[in-house]
Formats: sequence, structure tokens, C-alpha cells
Amino acid sequence: MFKNYISHPLQGIASYLFFFLTKLLPITWASGLGGWSGRLIGPILNISRRARRNMSIAFPEKSEKEIEDLVSQMWDNLGRTVMEYPLLNRIRVNGQRPHVTLVGNEYLELLRDDDKPGLLFTGHLGNWEIPAICISAQGLPQHFVYRAPNNPYVEKLFERRHLIDCTPIPKGARGARMALKALSEGGHLGMLVDQKMNDGIAAPFFGHTAMSAPALAQFALKFRCPVIPVRVERLEGPNFCITCYPPLEITPSNDKQADILEITTKVNSILEEWIRERPAQWLWLHNRWPEDLF
Repeated sequence: MFKNYISHPLQGIASYLFFFLTKLLPITWASGLGGWSGRLIGPILNISRRARRNMSIAFPEKSEKEIEDLVSQMWDNLGRTVMEYPLLNRIRVNGQRPHVTLVGNEYLELLRDDDKPGLLFTGHLGNWEIPAICISAQGLPQHFVYRAPNNPYVEKLFERRHLIDCTPIPKGARGARMALKALSEGGHLGMLVDQKMNDGIAAPFFGHTAMSAPALAQFALKFRCPVIPVRVERLEGPNFCITCYPPLEITPSNDKQADILEITTKVNSILEEWIRERPAQWLWLHNRWPEDLF
């Protein structure tokens, strides 16, 4: 009762106030303010202990100072991402002085024109809201899977109003049915696939076993459709590079479980490569590896 009648409304009011005040700023200022706030506050929060642990697992060769520098840079990126969210409708993908450089548009055109369902995947890198904006701006209708806030007031505020021809699908059983329906009708589905899934499958990630979501692999095998890796990199401030890569090479065998593991391992390997190149831009706050690992 407390959450429904007191806590949730108060959180909703705070969120609306945050959006209102942020929208008064130019996007460059908002992004810069978010980066400064993130660097100032983030490293002293308890959740940063998990980031340090994860970084030490992924990069055992790094010194304590190097880890601390990465933590600060991670919070800079996360702070910018938070402050950019209310202003995503100002992100210019096309036209003069765009905020986004797109590489590999031919692979989006492939999905758009092949009359087949298609899958796109990325991770919590840079600002992970940008790929959906960029892809929809290229004329490729899509569905995307997201984690809905528990607070209905916040959920209403955070509706993806900045997206054109893009249908949100909440995680969960209902969302799984919606995703299957979308793909069976020839639609395109975007997924963030870098988080831990307790009831997923064990696949290698940074040299250790990590529980990983098998849904992308399951969909790829079921619909025999292209799977496009989509990378987002923050360049400077609210400016980004989106790179779309060729479809994964998938050759199904008679062993479905082995195929799922092979595809998931390949996806994890791609994500790991992106993270190693720009480690400060990944969201290291997930509980990605077993607790007894470090």
C-alpha cells in the first residue's frame, strides 16, 4: 500500500520534475552535467563495489588505480546517458550536423528489403537508446525488448515517444509472446543481450562462465532469420557512432541445444570484443558472474 499510494507517486513527481528541468538545457550541456555528476557521485555509491569486482574479473592485469579510473569513466558515461534520455528527440540522425554517424547501413537495408523477419542485438554500451532511434530513422520498422519500470507513473513518463515505427515489448512471458508474434509476421526485433539471466545457459564471457539469455539464439533458429550485431560508441558528448555488422553465420545442426550454445557464445564473444575496446562505456553494474568467482 505504501508503494502504491505514497512511494510511487513521489517517485513519479520527482521523475517528471527531472524531465522538465533537463529539457530546459541544450543537449550538450545536459550531457556534460550528467558526466560531471556521475564522476562526482557514482564512485562513492555502494553499487560501485560490483563494478570494481566485475572489472577485476574481466581485467585481472589492471592495477587498482586503473580500475578506479575505469569506474569514474563508467559513471561519466552513465551520467551522460541518464541526462540525455529526456532529450533523445533532439538527437539528429540525418540532416546537417547529425549527432550520429552510421556505418553499415547496407545491412539495415538488407533487413528492410528481404521480406523476412530479422534480429538485431547490442549491449549496454555508450547510450544504448541510440541504436533504436538510428535504425527507425532509416525506415526499418522494429520491435524492441525493454525492462519496464515497476512504478506505473515512471513507466508512463519513460514511454519511448522519441521512436518512430518502433514498438516496445516488455520483458516477461507476455513480452515473449509478443516477440514471437512480431517475428512470425515478418517483423524485426532488437534486443539487449549482455545481462545475466539466472535461468539462461552457461556460456563463456571474458574467460569465465556467465549465465546468458538464450532467446536470441532460439529466435534465430526458429525463424532462420538474419542476426545483425549493432554497436554503439560514444565519441564526444552526445555524439555517437553506430556500426551495423554483417549477419552472423549460423549453420543449424541436428543438436538444437548445441546450436543455441554456439550462437550465444558467438554473441558473447562479439560483446566482449566491443567492451575490451571501450571498457569505460559498458554498464559494469550488472551481477554478471557467479559471486564465488572473485
